[in-house]
Amino acid sequence: MPETSPEIAEELELTELASQNFRRWNESLQTHNSEEVALLYAAEASFLPTLDEKLRQGPAKTAQYFEHFLEKNPAGEIIEQAIQPLGPDIYLHSGLYNFEVDSADHTKREIVEARFTFVWQKNGQGEWKIIHHHSSLRPNND
Repeated sequence: MPETSPEIAEELELTELASQNFRRWNESLQTHNSEEVALLYAAEASFLPTLDEKLRQGPAKTAQYFEHFLEKNPAGEIIEQAIQPLGPDIYLHSGLYNFEVDSADHTKREIVEARFTFVWQKNGQGEWKIIHHHSSLRPNND
């Protein structure tokens, strides 16, 4: 069996790390606890949410957004992604994701198509935290 080059091994490790961190984030949404979701964001994180026009900064404002978003029972799925290392303890994860959410009257589930950018950084305690998150609805190019 051919040996994997160090570059390919690093890329595979980064892909797995990005998948694990997205899974952690998505699973935190399933708790319906906005404070738990906000714990994944660094204290100085900036956040441009999908369904809000405001720039959110800090855990309190992040939790405030998720209080309302979690009422929709969101479940995310990555459709397409790119992962770029920015340094030894920081990377950019971007792409397209879909959210299955409750309709306004909670009688059915709907798909919200969006695009995303996460910047994850390992903090001094060795924990991966989101330092920037941007999510926006995908443009309709009909």
